[in-house]
Amino acid sequence: MAEMKAQRNAYGEALAELAEERKDIVVMDADLAHATMTSIFADKYPDRFFNAGIAEQNLMGMACGMARTGLTVFASTFAMFGAGRAYEIVRNAVCYSKSNVKIALSHSGLCVGEDGGSHQCLEDIALMRILPGMKVIVPCDWVEVKKAVRAAAAVDGPVYLRIARPPVPAITDESTPFEIGKANVLRDGKDVAIITCGLIAHEALKAADILKEQGVDAAVINMHTIKPLDTEIIMKYAHKCGKIVTAEEHLLAGGLGSAVAEAIIGKANPKFAMVGVNDTFGRSGKPDELFAAFGIDSKAIVEKCKSLL
Repeated sequence: MAEMKAQRNAYGEALAELAEERKDIVVMDADLAHATMTSIFADKYPDRFFNAGIAEQNLMGMACGMARTGLTVFASTFAMFGAGRAYEIVRNAVCYSKSNVKIALSHSGLCVGEDGGSHQCLEDIALMRILPGMKVIVPCDWVEVKKAVRAAAAVDGPVYLRIARPPVPAITDESTPFEIGKANVLRDGKDVAIITCGLIAHEALKAADILKEQGVDAAVINMHTIKPLDTEIIMKYAHKCGKIVTAEEHLLAGGLGSAVAEAIIGKANPKFAMVGVNDTFGRSGKPDELFAAFGIDSKAIVEKCKSLL
C-alpha cells in the first residue's frame, strides 16, 4: 500500500534536504511554522529561518528584499492569507520586480476541512496564474511536492506552490518524471480525457476505475503545472479522445478548467466540461464529505464524463 503522508510534511522535509546542498536557501513563515511544517527546516537551520509574525504583507515584502540580495526564498503561510491578504505585495513587490521568491502556501481548498469557509481558499490558483511571470504548481501527492520544491528552487523568479493539508497516499513514485510545464499521463485512455491536479487526481483515478467497469476507457492526466500549461498534451488528448473533463479543488472560474478552455478555444473542438466548486464559499466538514457535497469527488467526475459520451 502506498505510504500516507501530508503534502505539508513533505514540503518541510524537502526544504531541509535541499538546504543541505544549497546555502542560498532561506525560509520564511508568518507564525504558522508548525502548521505549514516549515518547522522541520527551522529546527535544522534556525539561522536561515525567519518568522515574520502574523503579518503576511510584511512576509512577502521581506521575502522580496532578501531575494534581491541573491538568496532563494521560500515564503509560507496559509493560502487564504498569502494569496489573499498579501496579494498586492505579491503583485507589486514579488512579481513586478521578478524576484526569486517561492510562495508555498498550505491549507488550500476544501481539504482544509473543519476550519471552514473563511480558511478554505478556492480562488488562489486564479489569483496567482493571472500575475505576469508567476509559475503555478499544484502537486498531486507528497512525492510530487518534494520534486516540485526542487524544481521551483532551480528556476529564477516567482513560483507559487499550492500545498494541501491532509495525509494522502502517493499516486506517483520516485521514477515518475517531474518537469515544470510538462504534464504526466497517470493512465492512458481513448474515450475521454480527465485533466486534473492536486488532491483531485486521486478522485480522478477512482473515477477512471469506475468508468472502466462501465466500459469507458478514460485517460487521467496530472496537470501539476497550471502555468506554464502543457498545451501540447491538451491538444493531443483533445484530438485522441474528443472529450475532455477537467477536475480540480478550486472554483470553476479562473482555475485549471479555465486555463484548459483558453488553450483549446479556436484550436480544437472537443466536447468539454469542468468539475469544480461552483461560485460558492466552502464550509466546515471532513474533506471527503466536502468533496462529495461540493461535487468534486469521483462520483461527480464519473457523471460529468458520462454526460459527454
